[in-house]
Amino acid sequence: MITLYDLAPSGNCHKVRLLLSLLGVHYHSCPVNLVDSEHKSVQFLHMNPFGQVPVLVDGDVILRDSQAILVYLAKQYGDHGWLATNDPKAMAQVMAWLSTAANEVARGPNDLRLHYKFGRQLDLVAAEQITQRLYSIVEQQLQDSDWLVGDHITIADIAVYPYIALSPESKISLAPYPALIKWVGRIQALPGYVGMPGMYCIAEK
Repeated sequence: MITLYDLAPSGNCHKVRLLLSLLGVHYHSCPVNLVDSEHKSVQFLHMNPFGQVPVLVDGDVILRDSQAILVYLAKQYGDHGWLATNDPKAMAQVMAWLSTAANEVARGPNDLRLHYKFGRQLDLVAAEQITQRLYSIVEQQLQDSDWLVGDHITIADIAVYPYIALSPESKISLAPYPALIKWVGRIQALPGYVGMPGMYCIAEK
């Protein structure tokens, strides 16, 4: 069985949990105790030298980085649509959004959440500017399409979704972004969807 080294409040861990659930893949969640520096233990650093969650273990396969894990799960357990492997252009677009998740999403809404929820000191002005530009770009993309790439959901949507859905904890209003709100609702309506505390919930609006 797959083991996911997990952290409940982490959006990066959530995206892996979400894809596993959407794919109907059973797994064992192994919470990592950051307070006791379990992520810096010799055992954990053997799996991920960077000392970060999530880490996924599937037999003799050990993977770090949430974006890389999404690629693996999509290819190993999903159909070609999740990674758009039958269309080189679409697949490249998926990869571009995975890069966005690791960069603009991480330095924008994720950083704002780290500040407002966990008290981390950072450059708030820069994080707010990155977030505003990111949300405007995503909004524009979703005005013309239900999904970030093509006409169906891909791991691009899964990679970008969590920290945008966690906007309430980042002190970001989604009201100026109606297409983005509808996209959040489409993801939350998927069979097998799992959320996490703090997320913008369409069903409650």
